[in-house]
Amino acid sequence: MPKGSRASSALRAGLLALLLSLLAANAFAQAGDPAPLRFEDAAEEARFHKLAAELRCVMCQNQSLADSNAQIAQDLRREVLAQMRQDKSDAQIKDYLVQRYGEFVLYRPAVSAGTWLLWFGPALLLLAGALLVWRIVRTRGRQPVAEPDDTQEW
Repeated sequence: MPKGSRASSALRAGLLALLLSLLAANAFAQAGDPAPLRFEDAAEEARFHKLAAELRCVMCQNQSLADSNAQIAQDLRREVLAQMRQDKSDAQIKDYLVQRYGEFVLYRPAVSAGTWLLWFGPALLLLAGALLVWRIVRTRGRQPVAEPDDTQEW
């Protein structure tokens, strides 16, 4: 193989590797918040942050809407702000999100037949654990204590 074609091949391979790495970097880049939220005044901002802290990101599950960086959380924050600017109350905004995403979107869902386990489940587990410990202690307290055997050699 002539020297010129080897150099040409290496150049093509290098350019191809560079192109692929640029494409891969672009594919893995996370999109930032394209348009940060702008508030009209401090009261609107305080109300927004309070409301966003009470709502759960529907994708992240354990993060509030205010804490999540997921794209859907950014969209929901914009939606909440738009509804606030339409003079909707916090309850109306929450109702809209519950209708759309279910009770899961609320950090404090209403006590109902579907959510009673969320509210009272931890207390029931704690009570069951306390009863189990009490029963074990009581049973072991009734067992006779074995006398030490002095005939054993050590």
